[in-house]
Amino acid sequence: MSTNEAPRAPFPGHPGAARRVSDLLPVFPWDRLEPYKATALAHPEGICDFSVGTPVDPVPEVIQKALAAATDRPGYPTVWGPLELREAIAGWLADRCGAEIGPQGVLPTIGSKELVAWLPGQLGLGPGDQVAYPRLAYPTYEVGALLCGATPVEYEDVEELDPARVRLLWLNSPSNPTGRVLGADQLRRAVRWAREHRALLVSDECYLELGWEAEPVSVLRPDVCEGSHEGLLAVHSLSKRSNLAGYRASFVAGDPVVVGELLEVRKHGGMIVPAPVQAALAAALGDDAHVAEQRARYAARRSALRGALEAYGFRIEHSEASLYLWATRDEPCWQTVADLARLGVLVAPGDFYGPAGERFVRVAFTATDERVASAVARLYEAAKA
Repeated sequence: MSTNEAPRAPFPGHPGAARRVSDLLPVFPWDRLEPYKATALAHPEGICDFSVGTPVDPVPEVIQKALAAATDRPGYPTVWGPLELREAIAGWLADRCGAEIGPQGVLPTIGSKELVAWLPGQLGLGPGDQVAYPRLAYPTYEVGALLCGATPVEYEDVEELDPARVRLLWLNSPSNPTGRVLGADQLRRAVRWAREHRALLVSDECYLELGWEAEPVSVLRPDVCEGSHEGLLAVHSLSKRSNLAGYRASFVAGDPVVVGELLEVRKHGGMIVPAPVQAALAAALGDDAHVAEQRARYAARRSALRGALEAYGFRIEHSEASLYLWATRDEPCWQTVADLARLGVLVAPGDFYGPAGERFVRVAFTATDERVASAVARLYEAAKA
């Protein structure tokens, strides 16, 4: 290189580049849990991992068969999917949620986390816009705002928000991490606020079929949305209710105008659910038996863990639905994480979900029956000590 030649700028994404997307994002929280995972792994009876909440039970046979039957699909699938799939989604929404919606108002997505992260950008939000989400929340709501340059804003009550700037309002019921369920009146109030202020309301309902002490309600239900889906979307996932986390099978439904806009954007981006997964998704929505079986497994694990945690001195708050127990001993969450790790039990610190969770931990009951039983025995034994 000539001594007169200016040094070349770093490749995009390399250290020293003028702008890296990763610089806009918070530190990936799960990396901070690694030292505690190492402690739990060292326990002589092995780790009982209740941190991430990943399914461990088999994929139901009816879904496996549907996937296998659709493997010989050499052509490109469509982003929207076949009419049969969209009719299956619309039918499930009608049967389970009471939602009167046609196939033009639904769209399969590549897992719900992908949708949450990229939705604000796909809708054209950016600098000057606010994306609002609950004060205790799944971190990807914030990430979705940051990725498109919008401003993430936490709220406890929608009335706190700046109606002139909020363009997208997230609801999450049942909640991750707390398991809290919003009643129909609370949902209806949020719908009215969003419509009055021309904000798009998006309800993350991925745990809708996992109510324990309360019956979760969809924002698309006629008495909640007042007979119209205008300005509303609902996000659903089959990861937990059908053990399909590895399939990335989910969908969004609601306002057909907004769904149509998303469809156009996603067609250009090639964001396509693979054809075999589309077939599996339709089969899963058409079978209620496997959902009942999985609910029974989770109910038994939830009951066993709740009793053991309470015996060990925990107080459980909310947790009336979802796959988590929101637990506290009124101490800093990382102190709780460290104490449980010494028992070989790994949980998620509450501050992963916002500062309001700093004295809580989230306990997922998605581990195997054997691992749950082992953890329960350790907690009861430690409680006696």
